[in-house]
Amino acid sequence: MKGIMAGLCLVWTWGLWAQEKQWSLEECIGYAIEHNPQHAKQEAQNEVYRINRREAIGGFFPSLNAGTGVSMNFGRGVDPETNTYISNNTFSNAYEIYSSLTLFDGFAQVYRAKMTKIYRLMGYEELQALKDKTRFEVMELFFNVLYYKGSVRLAEQQLDESVRNLKKFRRMEELGLTSVPDLAEIEAKEAEDRFLLTRQTNLYHLECIRLKEKMNLPIEEAFTIADYEPTPLIRAEADTALTIYQTALATLPTVQASARSLSAIEMEYRIARSRLYPTLSLSAGFSTGFSRMMDGSPYMSFWEQLKMREGTYVGANLSIPLFNGLSRTSEVQRSRQRILIARHQHEETLRQVYSEIEQAVTDVNGLADEYRHAQQRTLAMQSAHRMNLRKYEEGLIDAIALTTSSNRLLTSRVEELYTRLKYQLKFNLLNYYKEFR
Repeated sequence: MKGIMAGLCLVWTWGLWAQEKQWSLEECIGYAIEHNPQHAKQEAQNEVYRINRREAIGGFFPSLNAGTGVSMNFGRGVDPETNTYISNNTFSNAYEIYSSLTLFDGFAQVYRAKMTKIYRLMGYEELQALKDKTRFEVMELFFNVLYYKGSVRLAEQQLDESVRNLKKFRRMEELGLTSVPDLAEIEAKEAEDRFLLTRQTNLYHLECIRLKEKMNLPIEEAFTIADYEPTPLIRAEADTALTIYQTALATLPTVQASARSLSAIEMEYRIARSRLYPTLSLSAGFSTGFSRMMDGSPYMSFWEQLKMREGTYVGANLSIPLFNGLSRTSEVQRSRQRILIARHQHEETLRQVYSEIEQAVTDVNGLADEYRHAQQRTLAMQSAHRMNLRKYEEGLIDAIALTTSSNRLLTSRVEELYTRLKYQLKFNLLNYYKEFR
């Protein structure tokens, strides 16, 4: 009984922990990376690259094969023992072990080994680029959730203030200190704030669902995020976009993957061109066999025949391509065009990276200024709203002016929150380009 009670208490405690768990930014990113099917697909592709690399290395070693065959001849044929024609049925059995080694193939095998190495390294860069893409997609959605979470908090504060003001104004109306139209205006403000809170809450839940979808987290699972502490110092970026771009060229996975793709296609061109050269190979083997007449005549034993018919051979083969339907020259021409396409794609990747860095620097600098002004505006709005509350109590302004003041303060706070989170997102993106690896 005590064991059952202890188990129930443990389950209950775990349930409370699960309900209270709040996902941090890094936890969301880690979960999304681990459960992203595209990452598993790329890892499988990387395994293919590894196998291709191993196969290319194996191409430098000689091949070794063994074979055997059985044949029966009916009617006129060659006597295996006398090498003369006879009219009789015969049975033959042959065995062979042979090996071959390519000595020269226009360095195609060397280029193939280099190409598979490049593809393998490119696979690592592509996997890292996928992880980085997932990281920033999750980060963007995480900050969206933070924004709506903060908006809900501000809407709750606004509603609390409206509820307090409504109670105060109802009491003042009972005492004849305010008019019915002013009370109606405050009641409308309270209803508007209640609607705003409902709408922001719904938007918050929708963003949570989008984040869970990106993480591949079950939709029905309870989910809430932890508060995120942004960088304490909001400042303009000191480095130029060109300086950050030059640093990113040496380390950024997207750039490295694009450069390796270009190198691999150049190796494919060299392989295609090497097929135009002659191929020289060396071969060697060992063979033996057994045969007998099928008419019941005596014959030498199996093992004696195998020993007697032992033979070895060594040979060299030279293959010179003269004409093959223009297939090899056509492949060279296609490979040359693939190089041009890959170069344009690589240049496009570089331009895109520079554009993203330049945009991030511009955003960070602009948002830093916007946030400073937003802070100053919020402080000014708070001071003005406190003064408007006192003015209304003294009868210097009406309820409409007070409502307008309250709405302006809420708008200022929301925009300050949005600017701060937007700056943090762009700041993290810029640090990625500056400090990767």
